[in-house]
Amino acid sequence: MKKKGIVAHLEAVNEYEREPIPSSKLKGLKSFIGMYAGEHTAGTEFVIGPLFVAHGVAAFDLIVGLFVGNLLAVLSWGFLTAPIAVKTRMTLYFQLEKICGTSLVKFYNVINGVMFCFLAGSMIAVSATAVGIPFGLAMPSLSDMLPNSFGWVVAVFVIGAITTVVAMFGYQQVSKFANIAAPWMILIFLAAAIAVLPELGVHSISDFWAVANEKIWTGVPMQGQSQFTFWHVMFFAWFANMAMHIGMSDLSIFRYAKKWQYGFSSATGMFIGHYFAWLASGILYALFLQQSNNSAEFAPGVVAFNAAGIAGAVCVIIAGWTTANPTIYRAGLALQSVVPKWKTWKVTLITGLVTTIAACFPALVMKLLDFVAIYGFLLMPMGAVIFIDFHVLKRFGLSDFYAEKAGIKLNWAAGSAWIITLIVGLLLNKLMGIEVFFLGFPGWFVASAIYIIFSKFYQSKTNLKTAST
Repeated sequence: MKKKGIVAHLEAVNEYEREPIPSSKLKGLKSFIGMYAGEHTAGTEFVIGPLFVAHGVAAFDLIVGLFVGNLLAVLSWGFLTAPIAVKTRMTLYFQLEKICGTSLVKFYNVINGVMFCFLAGSMIAVSATAVGIPFGLAMPSLSDMLPNSFGWVVAVFVIGAITTVVAMFGYQQVSKFANIAAPWMILIFLAAAIAVLPELGVHSISDFWAVANEKIWTGVPMQGQSQFTFWHVMFFAWFANMAMHIGMSDLSIFRYAKKWQYGFSSATGMFIGHYFAWLASGILYALFLQQSNNSAEFAPGVVAFNAAGIAGAVCVIIAGWTTANPTIYRAGLALQSVVPKWKTWKVTLITGLVTTIAACFPALVMKLLDFVAIYGFLLMPMGAVIFIDFHVLKRFGLSDFYAEKAGIKLNWAAGSAWIITLIVGLLLNKLMGIEVFFLGFPGWFVASAIYIIFSKFYQSKTNLKTAST
């Protein structure tokens, strides 16, 4: 009987996947402040901050680069994503279906959903490094690609199961979970970093800058790691969530917002989360390296535990959950659009299983900076297509939502914009040596231009009787 009650509750969860959000379901600013603070004060912050240290970023480059990059990210959410989300009230996937046609969108959504699974998997893996501490699990190192023990797999599956269950109950539970967890996580991050500063040699404010340059962000990469500069930091901070803002994935989140200005609530995540959390976790990692004689072990849970004890380890666990929850939720929405007859909770259950299996592989954590950059670039062109479709096409006398209005399953203009942009990016990377961190900015303009030009040609060659409205 209890089981039937749970299933009935899940069946009743309505995420309005194929219709605009009704006004009665809109949410206030608090929901978004909490969700972004929780999602971006997360398990991955215990990875990204240390990786900046490992890549030898100088103190000035990191502090200023993070400020500029995170500001640009907030502006991207506020001016690019949220206004479209509030106007249409549709998920990214339903909106793309109207623009691109069902055939292209199904392919896109599979890629999108799988990438979300991998991203959430890295967060679950981070939490597992804390769960494994009391059991003495061998922790992965910077060079590990495969699971190193059966115990590691068990820890990952426990975290994955809890995360998936929360995501299955829909956006309301995801938002509620984040609001509860976010405030104390932020305090743990900052308190731990401040507490360990004396062990690094900081005994007054005047000591900080010298220690920061000499012992934390030294400008010298660890063995086997590439050198990062101001530009790496700035573009990574801006594009770490490129898929969500410029790539428009958070249309699915901000469709619940009462006002488009709620897009700026992302500042809680970018500055309380990314900015301060990346600095704080870098400080904790620098102490870990000092204490371990530059050990190659890379376990965020251990780093936090060494600095803040049980509270630090618990913070890593919860931080992984609060980020993986909305990410699995997004992945479920993406894959649900491929099988629209399935309830979202069922798709999310399968998504959670795929995510958990992926989390067993430490490579997701060790290569997180590269993965996040590649992931954002893969999905960015469709964000450009949505932006141009919403703001620009009508000014050229062209139809928006063309696939829906023309009754076609594949809008070649959108497909060409996506494919050609990725090819251009690959060529720039392979032939000119431009790193993936820098491809998103020119790529957006390439995708936008191609979509406009190809739409002009394609719409003139297609039957427009049903596309005239």
